[in-house]
Amino acid sequence: MPVVSSKMSATLATLLNELKEECLSTVKLINQLELETLSDDQIEEVLGELIASVTHLKVHSGMVKEELEKD
Repeated sequence: MPVVSSKMSATLATLLNELKEECLSTVKLINQLELETLSDDQIEEVLGELIASVTHLKVHSGMVKEELEKD
């Protein structure tokens, strides 16, 4: 369900939706790490993806913060 409100700009809504998707992706990766059947290679792959996801979260949150401060 996309984030939409008549009280926010289209840019903010887009950024919030992107942030939401990245948060969900991060949670999914963390959940994968809880699987006991992962090989060492799979763990390394998930950790690499988690690093990228956390980096995206940092960038997206900064952009959301900037957009919120405009309003």
